[in-house]
Amino acid sequence: MSVQLNDKLAAIKLLLLDVDGVMTDGRIIYDQQGNELKAFDVKDGHGLKMLQRAGFQVGIITGRSSAIVDRRAEELGIAIVYQGAKTKLEPYLKILKHTGLADHQVAYVGDDLIDLPLLQRVGFSATVADAVPQLAERVDYVTRRDGGRGAVREICDLLLQGGGHWHEQTARYFSP
Repeated sequence: MSVQLNDKLAAIKLLLLDVDGVMTDGRIIYDQQGNELKAFDVKDGHGLKMLQRAGFQVGIITGRSSAIVDRRAEELGIAIVYQGAKTKLEPYLKILKHTGLADHQVAYVGDDLIDLPLLQRVGFSATVADAVPQLAERVDYVTRRDGGRGAVREICDLLLQGGGHWHEQTARYFSP
């Protein structure tokens, strides 16, 4: 990890995530009754819980609206949730005001062009391996994993390591 990237990671206090294509694989599935279905990766959820235990805040900004997102956020203890965001900067500015954080203290993970204005503003920007190609050259980090397939966990682990929290948060799993 480069010194510059490590410095960026060490300043992060809040991780914001897109949902479709980041927390999920981007597919929207409807059942016979018209109910929307989404699949979330359990390892991503565990990574988010480790981040929270380390003192990080976690939030969601998504362009679509879905009761499933509310349920997943509730399961994970994520209180910052903005759905139906046609532009992501508006809720982002509200989040900054509410938390008192500055741009350099925020990380954001997105996967499509709608995410670009926010990705260019935050202190640490990341996209998933299967994001639209225009993002890769404009972010600090591109995950090796696809959205909904462990990409969020990869970012969580990176933030824990960069912030010096990795050993503290994982010691319980390696103890005899």
